[in-house]
Amino acid sequence: MNIRKAQLEDVDALAGLFDQYRIFYQQPSDKEAAKQFLSERIQQNQSVIFLAFLDGKLVGFTQLYPVFSSIGLKRAWVLNDLYVVPETRGSGAADALLKAAQELGAETASGWLVLQTAHHNHRAQRVYERNKWEKDEEFFTYYYHY
Repeated sequence: MNIRKAQLEDVDALAGLFDQYRIFYQQPSDKEAAKQFLSERIQQNQSVIFLAFLDGKLVGFTQLYPVFSSIGLKRAWVLNDLYVVPETRGSGAADALLKAAQELGAETASGWLVLQTAHHNHRAQRVYERNKWEKDEEFFTYYYHY
């Protein structure tokens, strides 16, 4: 398994996986919008995206966004996206991507990393827990949608 940080030249290959990820979360397919979105994040240095390669083929990615804690006086990261193509799940790609995210947090002296996943996504929950992520039992998450 090879993990590396995405660059602008990776966007065309990454957009297909990003589109599949969005479809998994019941969004309409739109590869052009995916390319635009990913290009903007990379060009504006607004996120960090790690890519997973198995035998030279792109099989997964994770995208993290920086946030800051006023209380903790530290940076933190939101692991917003994690996707591994179905036929390579169980290959260790998700574990390797989570390790890369954890290393990013350590390298940037962050207070924590946080992620959310769907209640029904039990497979992902097992991966997170296997990698020492702790389920929050104390706080609720609220959204305000436009």
